[in-house]
Amino acid sequence: MTPFFDPKPTPSGGLHAPATERNREPIVEVLRRVLPHQGLVLEIASGTGQHVAHFADCFPALRWQPSDIKAANLDSIRAWIAHHGRDNVDPPVFLDVAQQPWPVAHADAIVCINMIHIAPWSATEALVRGAARLLPKGGPLYLYGPFKRNGVHTAPSNQSFDERLRADDPQWGVRDLDDVQQLASAAGFAPAEIIAMPANNLSVVFRSDGTAP
Repeated sequence: MTPFFDPKPTPSGGLHAPATERNREPIVEVLRRVLPHQGLVLEIASGTGQHVAHFADCFPALRWQPSDIKAANLDSIRAWIAHHGRDNVDPPVFLDVAQQPWPVAHADAIVCINMIHIAPWSATEALVRGAARLLPKGGPLYLYGPFKRNGVHTAPSNQSFDERLRADDPQWGVRDLDDVQQLASAAGFAPAEIIAMPANNLSVVFRSDGTAP
């Protein structure tokens, strides 16, 4: 567990990350516009489960499939789902983007928040390829987090964050948006819609062009 992500247990049994409370409403405002009106949304790297529980409240017509790679997070997701009592969230599944096949064979949208900078670049490659296989034409892949633009950090705080990430693991780090867009284009996604978010983060929305095998 890294020092910049240290969620605490709650009485309900789920873990609590303060950043999730701060960013969830700005994210919801973007998701209201980009998600389909119905269907299955796969959340990759659901973390504590706070996001998916809140999203299920905000989007009751959608079915939500949380996932994560860590057993402790899967337990936390279950606790948050139980705490919210929603029936439009499926039980969380173990999903490592690098392992094929994924446990979900189709999704109408994919949401991935604050993952690609806390993982090797190979995980971003696997995420984009896997999303291209699952999504229908026009289906959105939504990414959220800090990004560099044209090789430059967008704020001193992001540069400091990047340095901390790389000190913790040399394979981690804030990604350059150009690199991510090139990767997505090669996998069969249309050019991204980019939305500025609070705290020097971005929402990046790719839509499948339906050409992935």
